[in-house]
Amino acid sequence: MRKDTLKHQGKRLQLAKVVEDKGIRDEKVLDAIKKIPRHLFMDSSFEDHAYQDKAFPIAADQTISQPYTVAFQTEVLQVKKGDMVLEIGTGSGYQTAVLCELGAKVYSIERQLELFKRTKLFLSKIGYRPRYLAFGDGYKGLPDYAPFDRIIVTAGAPFVPNPLLSQLKIGGRMVIPVGKDTQIMTLLERKSETEFEKTEFGNFRFVPLLEDRN
Repeated sequence: MRKDTLKHQGKRLQLAKVVEDKGIRDEKVLDAIKKIPRHLFMDSSFEDHAYQDKAFPIAADQTISQPYTVAFQTEVLQVKKGDMVLEIGTGSGYQTAVLCELGAKVYSIERQLELFKRTKLFLSKIGYRPRYLAFGDGYKGLPDYAPFDRIIVTAGAPFVPNPLLSQLKIGGRMVIPVGKDTQIMTLLERKSETEFEKTEFGNFRFVPLLEDRN
């Protein structure tokens, strides 16, 4: 296991400052960025870049999201301690770790088997314990554990999957990047059984959300 040094910790403080300067105000989110050793979530050949505000490749043609994007989605989600949060796209586990730092009960789904196995092992190694990590189709969510207080989708979806809407508690919030080539960050707040309020933020770029085609 690679080390987390004082140098890394210093770089994290700088990264949190960069993210804050871009408009992130939630202290708990900034604290999570200061605390989580992002370099450990990446291939060692990218370690020098770990604390830049950029996305980088990880296994299975996926990426570890830009820290600002992670912070932005998390801030919009407004996670409270003890919230049940469904994460679609575990990926490297960095966003999962941020949610764990905020005290959420995290349920996460990953579509790529190689990534799922690697991340599951890795998260427990560095002390993050999501409630449940699933290998499966993010479009379907996790109906057995629903309803969720919060749902976060960390890959670009061409549309908002209905199963995810139905798994959101009334009063709950879902953050999802919607669109084909570039995505519009979208917040959906569930007001009643049938009513959702939609707020759109700026454009972001994500790897596509993969559907189980079998």
